[in-house]
Amino acid sequence: MSPFVAELIGTTILVVLGNGVVANVLLHKSKGQNSGWIVITTGWALAVAVAVYLVNPISGAHLNPAVTLGLAAIGRFPWTQVPAYIVAQMAGGFLGGTIVWLAYLPHWEPTEDHATKLAVFCTAPALRRTAPNLMTEVIGTFVLVLGVLAILRPENLVPNSGFEKGFAPALVGLLVASIGLSLGGPTGYAINPARDLGPRLAHAVLPVAGKGGSDWGYAWIPVVGPLIGGVLGAVFFKLFW
Repeated sequence: MSPFVAELIGTTILVVLGNGVVANVLLHKSKGQNSGWIVITTGWALAVAVAVYLVNPISGAHLNPAVTLGLAAIGRFPWTQVPAYIVAQMAGGFLGGTIVWLAYLPHWEPTEDHATKLAVFCTAPALRRTAPNLMTEVIGTFVLVLGVLAILRPENLVPNSGFEKGFAPALVGLLVASIGLSLGGPTGYAINPARDLGPRLAHAVLPVAGKGGSDWGYAWIPVVGPLIGGVLGAVFFKLFW
């Protein structure tokens, strides 16, 4: 399998499980309806861990343009491969959003609220304030990339233990759970342009019953914020570790 295909498949699984838990909690008549924020953050953490386990040996499991760009900014990933990785990640986000739509097909019509349907595909702020919303996404992604790089430090690995292969993906999932629980309230913690823009595009083109608009006025924030935060987190790590 090529790294491009691995990133495509990994990001698809990430979104299927991550957006899938949102659908389970939000859509009307789902058996998981109203199960709450803890279920969503747990589901997203497990989604990240499963996706990383799936493709880490092949592509490094970036699954996120902010991670790819951050690693390239500090010389840990070749710039020549950045465009292909980002295209694969965005395509995976779109495909994952489409699969979630199919999995919950009977539940779109009973769910009357347009914003609830959109929330299954992408994020939206609790309070719509451009600068604070952008800052929240920058901070969350800064912590994500800094945390990923810290988890993989040689000082955190036990020689010949298989730690990196065996436990690092689970710890990355735990990191995402921490970000969701602590920083997810203001914007829904996109912290990944592919996780937000790819499914948002799916929402725009799919025949979702009574779906309303795709909130394009906000859509740039969960793209630009994570890209800035990812680069800053990587540079910060390089400067101090």
